[in-house]
Amino acid sequence: MTSRRSLLLLVPALLSLTLAAQTPATKTDPPPAGYTDVIPLWPAGHVPGAVGTDPVDIPKLYSYPAAGPGPHSAVVVLPGGGYTHLVMDKEGGMEARWLQAHGVSAYVVQYRLWPRYKYPYPLLDGLRAVRYVRAHAKEWGLRPDAVGIWGFSAGGHMSGYLATAAPDAPENVSGTHDAIDQLSAHPDFAILSYARLDLDPKIPGTFGMKTLVGPDATQAQIDTVDPIKHVTAATSPCFIYSTEHDQTVNALNASHFFSALIAVGVPAELHIFEQGLHGTHMGTDKTEFPELAITPTLIQHWLQIHNWMPGQP
Repeated sequence: MTSRRSLLLLVPALLSLTLAAQTPATKTDPPPAGYTDVIPLWPAGHVPGAVGTDPVDIPKLYSYPAAGPGPHSAVVVLPGGGYTHLVMDKEGGMEARWLQAHGVSAYVVQYRLWPRYKYPYPLLDGLRAVRYVRAHAKEWGLRPDAVGIWGFSAGGHMSGYLATAAPDAPENVSGTHDAIDQLSAHPDFAILSYARLDLDPKIPGTFGMKTLVGPDATQAQIDTVDPIKHVTAATSPCFIYSTEHDQTVNALNASHFFSALIAVGVPAELHIFEQGLHGTHMGTDKTEFPELAITPTLIQHWLQIHNWMPGQP
């Protein structure tokens, strides 16, 4: 298994900040609909690696608290967009509203993006989001032992990284070292929707995550962010969703990762649908692919059998 490389190996800090400072701020999609509050992940002036103070330089959570006193499970939702933009509503707000309606609090992450930021900063934002939600569990009426993640496409890659990461490794600590950074960033479960989970170049359509690690990354650096290379028995339980005809993230990503999880005894559930192209969201807004409409029910049942969502399947 390839070990997680240090920050100094993968991203020399001075070079990274210099290049980012010369890069215009990345545009993001509008915020997701229906959120209750916007919560910065770090105090103003303390965002690690920040190269400016534009909205895109401030990673944040859009909150969707479940009704009632709780304690509720929580899900950190990571939108896709190839690490160059964020599909904030259809791969964030839509799912957060569904979770909220089913008694689970949800938090959509706006994380930092290429070309203004590269590894490790987008992933640090994801790690911080899990830590931040867990840190506020009592205040927000949450279960600190039921904080999961749900990611799509590139956000699914980040979710795979978080599910397999060693959160206290040098590259996974932000450098602020506040009380939140001392908490576990390990998600209690993960939902992976058409996620890049195996960066083997033999898989059709796979690229080496250039918009995360840069175009000149070595194979060792790519291996650092390749989720399948870091699967262990400690990996988070996973629900994995894909479609056979996804032209962007081949379904072999899902089947290979599932096999790796089963080989080490990690609870996992896999669904690969015959129909559907890339970007099917929850499957409910793609009427041309009616078989996908069952997806929310499958996710609901999986969460319920593990006691991460109220009710019984």
